[in-house]
Amino acid sequence: MNSYRLASQVLKAIAHPVRLRILNALRDDEECVCHITALLHQRQAYVSQQLMFLRQAGLIEDRKDGLRVYYRVKDRRIFQVLDTVNALTGLEMGMPENPVLAACPCPKCEKHGR
Repeated sequence: MNSYRLASQVLKAIAHPVRLRILNALRDDEECVCHITALLHQRQAYVSQQLMFLRQAGLIEDRKDGLRVYYRVKDRRIFQVLDTVNALTGLEMGMPENPVLAACPCPKCEKHGR
């Protein structure tokens, strides 16, 4: 029964539109919280809440660099699940490739000339 509980936790974690968008944002590389917040056009507190849910489900992990916290996917096999959902629904849930966001003060956006 425990394996079903674990599978249920993973499915519950990805069964939310914002969390799906976050995972897709992390598809290519790690991202800082401010970048994810700007990408989603959501308040930082709300984004942090969704990140915490994904982290507790074991799907993402974080690292701190100075004042910034960066998130990355723990196991890239989650993208096989998301790709299967895309195929089943006929929807494309991808994010723009390496977007540079005017509202984001992260070093990545500053480096690429926001």
